[in-house]
Amino acid sequence: MTDGELEKVAGDTGSLSDAAREALDFEISRRGSEIAPPIGAAPTESEEDAELLKPIILRRFRDLPDALLAKSILDSASIECFLIDENTIRMDWLWSNLLGGIKLWVRPEDADAGELLDRDYLESFEVEGVGEYKQPRCPNCQSFDISFRGLMIRLAYGTLLLGFPIPARHVAWKCRSCGHAWEWTDDSPEHAA
Repeated sequence: MTDGELEKVAGDTGSLSDAAREALDFEISRRGSEIAPPIGAAPTESEEDAELLKPIILRRFRDLPDALLAKSILDSASIECFLIDENTIRMDWLWSNLLGGIKLWVRPEDADAGELLDRDYLESFEVEGVGEYKQPRCPNCQSFDISFRGLMIRLAYGTLLLGFPIPARHVAWKCRSCGHAWEWTDDSPEHAA
């Protein structure tokens, strides 16, 4: 490098790593140049700028599936985010309370992304080539937080003692909010709407 190029690099030491700054200092002292040596030069970023770049914790989750679902929602909205302590809790979920759960971190400017995670379920949406799809609801409390239970797990596992499994089916839905269970047929009033 010429002295002019070296002086230009010495003027922007904030973009250099510590090793590069040491190499620059050595080269300036070796040449006996008039350039002020950048010994111990700190990056040009102010502490306020550095504080703005620190990620913030948007949410904490006890369980990994909830954390992964929230991360996928933010990822689909093109919001950069990442999970902290997910691998430790994945290995042993009992550590979750000790570590403060799985933390979902985002940039400070994306702090309002929590609104995406707070949205309610969609009541209906268009499916290409099929038409409008209406979300099923609990007929008791009108909650969308329901699950389909098609197999009687305990009975199916119990038949393994006979030497062969018999898939005992019981087609029903269960509401996670109020605990109500019901059979769902194509002609039921909940399905017709």
